Amino acid sequence: MKIAIVCYPTFGGSGVVATELGIALAERGHEVHFVTYKQPVRLELLSNNIHFHEVHVPEYPLFHYQPYELALSSKLVDTVKLYGIELLHVHYAIPHAYAGYMAKKMLQEENIYVPMITTLHGTDITLVGKHPYYKPAVTFSINKSDVVTSVSENLKQSTLRIFDIHKDIEVIPNFIDSKKYSQEYTDCQRSLMANDDERIVTHISNFRKVKHIPDVINVFHRIQKEMPAKLIMVGEGPEKEGAERLCDHLGIADKVVFLGNSNEIDRILCFSDLFLLPSKSESFGLAALEAMINRVPVISSNTGGIPEVNIQGVSGFLADVGDVDEMSKKAIYILSDDAILEKFKQNAHEVASKFDILNILPLYEEVYEKAYRSRYKNSY
Repeated sequence: MKIAIVCYPTFGGSGVVATELGIALAERGHEVHFVTYKQPVRLELLSNNIHFHEVHVPEYPLFHYQPYELALSSKLVDTVKLYGIELLHVHYAIPHAYAGYMAKKMLQEENIYVPMITTLHGTDITLVGKHPYYKPAVTFSINKSDVVTSVSENLKQSTLRIFDIHKDIEVIPNFIDSKKYSQEYTDCQRSLMANDDERIVTHISNFRKVKHIPDVINVFHRIQKEMPAKLIMVGEGPEKEGAERLCDHLGIADKVVFLGNSNEIDRILCFSDLFLLPSKSESFGLAALEAMINRVPVISSNTGGIPEVNIQGVSGFLADVGDVDEMSKKAIYILSDDAILEKFKQNAHEVASKFDILNILPLYEEVYEKAYRSRYKNSY
């Protein structure tokens, strides 16, 4: 099948999932065309089955904000016609589902019918999408999609609660490519980050307020009082500067390493002992899943879709949002004993393996076939 994937090309979860999905589809023999404004960060190599089409938005002094949706719709039309695209898969409702629908309508004027699948990822629904300025367009775009999927049951229920949706929403969870995390190498250079007697705690995010970055720092502050430890902070965002100041204030700046954005997440997680995810909201918790497949147990909040990934008392522990005391207590419990830590590491990997892409990919192929078969029925 010839599939066009529309996504954000950034380090965010939706872009990562869309890119990894496209790569996996190409390996299964599908022809995949990524359509976005920049080559996705996880898309390292193009091939006969993987193509990238850049969306250019010409600057014009009349526009205060350049109309990306119009440029994307036009690029989709051109790509469908030029390459014989059979299906659109748009990730993130804003603005991709809206642009995808407009592309479909333009193509129908030429008797070209291409079904569209919309995958909901989180803040496109729970934060940005429900804003009064966007809510009508998001509702319309979802209802006009041929198939709608969400990455967690929690996100599905939130979507149905927030929007007036008249379509079924199928839950297809995020995934991990286990073979990329096989850790066949024996030296993951742990000594570069910490001494042999130090535990390594890690946090990876876009450092937005919703991630509760101060809670990460405060939990670690309590951990390092009980044992030698280092904290690795990976990512960039508006809360990073405040986190650095908080580390200085608590006197732990020498024990915290801020690495910025990185394409070597697996190497960082290789030498990690514990992952912290105290977010106020997570539609799924992809960062937790990446940690778990690397045998890193997780201490997280119990919000959103995280409990569908991090299993209480098995792959780690959950606590109420903002409950630094409970998170610290459970973190110290796991890290204080080598045998307990090793058990949680094994459990984390076993739980994450259930989300292997080989288990999830057939679910997407199934909805692709469903959408393709119904393309004429839903054309008008």
